[in-house]
Amino acid sequence: MGDYSSFNCNLPPGFRFYPTDEELVVHFLQRKAAILPYHPDIIPDLDLYPYDPWDLNGKAMGEGNKWYFYSRRTQQRVTGSGHWQSLGVEEPIHTSGGSKVGMKKYCAFYIGEPAQGVKTNWIMEEYRLSDSASTNRETRSRRNSKINDYSKWVVCRVYENDDNGDDGTELSCLDEVFLSLDDMDEISLPED
Repeated sequence: MGDYSSFNCNLPPGFRFYPTDEELVVHFLQRKAAILPYHPDIIPDLDLYPYDPWDLNGKAMGEGNKWYFYSRRTQQRVTGSGHWQSLGVEEPIHTSGGSKVGMKKYCAFYIGEPAQGVKTNWIMEEYRLSDSASTNRETRSRRNSKINDYSKWVVCRVYENDDNGDDGTELSCLDEVFLSLDDMDEISLPED
């Protein structure tokens, strides 16, 4: 894939991309799997595994400190400098109506060989369609005799997590003043 940053220049001024989990699955991944058009086509296809997470800038859709891209589902998660390792169980993604439409898996990036690497702050959220949605699309894909199995696509959100558990927002001066008021019980005021 070529330089993706030039495409971002074609977006309207003030454009921000902060999709919810549901939006990523329903409005982007389902359309990708069903081979339906979506406009603007802003999430690129990217074979993740040759790239280290810090190399995604300019190759994936970037918004703030997060990068979005489609990739093929695979067990092979080794990059040039390390590997992605799953952090646990998958979480279901539901629509606002309560229907299960997808699953989300968290992975952490480790520098070094699998089973020996050093964990970094890089996190990947990998979204896939729920099994029932994938099965329906596979059947439809076979009926249409498509060469590629589009039900195996995932959409990924990659970001560097802050060590402090902070969400990256800074406190305003007023917030800092209010927080400092908690320490007022330690200050003794002069009596008249």
